[in-house]
Amino acid sequence: MRLFRPCFLSSWFFRDAVFRIKTCEKLLCLTFDDGPNPGSTPQILDLLERHDIRAVFFCNGKSAEEYPDLVDLIKSKEHIIGNHGYAHLNGWGTPLKDYLNDVAHASEFTAGILFRPPYGRLRFNQYRLIKKTYKIVFWDVMPYDFDYRYGREKSLKLLKEKIRPGSIIVLHDNPGSTVLGCLNDFILFALGEKYRFALPDF
Repeated sequence: MRLFRPCFLSSWFFRDAVFRIKTCEKLLCLTFDDGPNPGSTPQILDLLERHDIRAVFFCNGKSAEEYPDLVDLIKSKEHIIGNHGYAHLNGWGTPLKDYLNDVAHASEFTAGILFRPPYGRLRFNQYRLIKKTYKIVFWDVMPYDFDYRYGREKSLKLLKEKIRPGSIIVLHDNPGSTVLGCLNDFILFALGEKYRFALPDF
């Protein structure tokens, strides 16, 4: 079963985490997980620059360590870097100490302020400790661009139908994602609907 938004109980369990921008204005926030990657990051950055949009890149520590020049490029374009763990661990199946060590290791190559759990999977004891150091950011809309079988057209249709004022959108910065096939069309649609793209005051 595909969940295009987090379970409604998530915001109750993770009360200090961010799921949406708190606003009634037609604001959206773009976020990108799993990069950086030379096969996708430069193209995403070029597209965002064309539309003068700033975004949040939740980078894998392993990829950030491998491609530090891409991390610097993201920063040079005035985007925000977030921590997406070092080895993209599933929080539901990883012991607490191992998970915390993985996040801390990733911070050496990413950032020490924002954190997004890989897969959106976080146990409460992990959340309770991580939130002492990081602002934890989930999302409001998941278009499944990471799943090539889902397809560009379905992802684009879902984005058009599910956005709402304050939506934080999660996309994926890797060559296997359909993001480069749908991002420009989505931005044009959102702008046509009088939405603006903004970075929340995390």
